[in-house]
Amino acid sequence: MAKTLAITNQKGGVGKTTTGVNLAASLVAVKQRVLLVDLDPQGNATMGSGIDKRTLATTVYQVLLGNADIGTAIIASTSGNYDVLPANRELAGAEVELVDLEDRETRLKNALAKVVDNYDFILVDCPPALNLLTVNGLIAADAVLIPMQCEYYALEGLSDLVQTIKKIREHLNPTLRIEGLLRTMYDPRNTLAQQVSAQLQQHFGEKVYRTVIPRNIRLAEAPSFGVPTLDFDRTSKGAQAYLALAGEMLNRAAQDA
Repeated sequence: MAKTLAITNQKGGVGKTTTGVNLAASLVAVKQRVLLVDLDPQGNATMGSGIDKRTLATTVYQVLLGNADIGTAIIASTSGNYDVLPANRELAGAEVELVDLEDRETRLKNALAKVVDNYDFILVDCPPALNLLTVNGLIAADAVLIPMQCEYYALEGLSDLVQTIKKIREHLNPTLRIEGLLRTMYDPRNTLAQQVSAQLQQHFGEKVYRTVIPRNIRLAEAPSFGVPTLDFDRTSKGAQAYLALAGEMLNRAAQDA
């Protein structure tokens, strides 16, 4: 049965989609079966996986509304060698349409239950907002992976996110936990980044991944080619960092087993 991770942060531009795409490819590189769920109407994880969101007839939107089976919506990413439950702009309408539907918060969880045995990891790329789509992602997940930049406002946003996770745990998903905090776009020459990093480790301890994702031009360039950075430039610091993260996650899982 797959381990389902919601990749989320209410703050935008912290590397959620970059993490989703590159972690998926890195887990595949270490022999894991992976499904990447694009839960963001921008569809960036879909495009970054080499899938043209504009040509899709069936996406996560139809699955959430109950108009399509998840099996018909999943597409293989030829560039990353993982599967994708894609998204496009249609998903923006789901926020309104889900409101009046039965089991609106658990629709993604119910859909993923049909394919959970086909994968080792399911990664859910959540939108940068606390809305019904993100709630669906958090309820479907076993744990939360939080990418964050080491800057002042990130700490403020993190406290809000931790409170949100507590509320979800209390009312909707009692087993939800924080899997780990991932420091992204990290520049060790930046004094503030060092200070925030130290604070994270002080408050969250082992929840902070040892792996740090550096600022890296290859990570920024790869999406425009529709490939994970691992396929774009395997030797780059960004690609190597996500490979290291995949290894660290598997080591953690082995220790917990």
